[in-house]
Amino acid sequence: MAEQRSKIALTGLQWTLGVVILIEAVLFLLPGAAHDFGRTHMPNFVRLILGCGEIAGSILLLIPRTAIRGAWFLAAVFVLAIVIHFLHGMYNVGNLAIYTAAAWAVAVGKGK
Repeated sequence: MAEQRSKIALTGLQWTLGVVILIEAVLFLLPGAAHDFGRTHMPNFVRLILGCGEIAGSILLLIPRTAIRGAWFLAAVFVLAIVIHFLHGMYNVGNLAIYTAAAWAVAVGKGK
């Protein structure tokens, strides 16, 4: 019984993470976000790489056969984003840390 509840909770985390990141990544790639991103003084290709990586990872996460790969891919994209933030003196990465932990939990939990 407890194992079944754990599987349901893990699937809920997988779908929540996948849908939330997919929506946020699409919004991040819209032209309006380019203006806000311009204030960071980073090249626009960084926004495009991170946004496209998040979209690819979240789609992989939502497909049952590729969920583990998608979770690891998203975790890598989030770690890259955290490193970029730190290198540019932006230390408010709490949400990215939570997303990374969630992707890691899904990857490990689904890998069993």
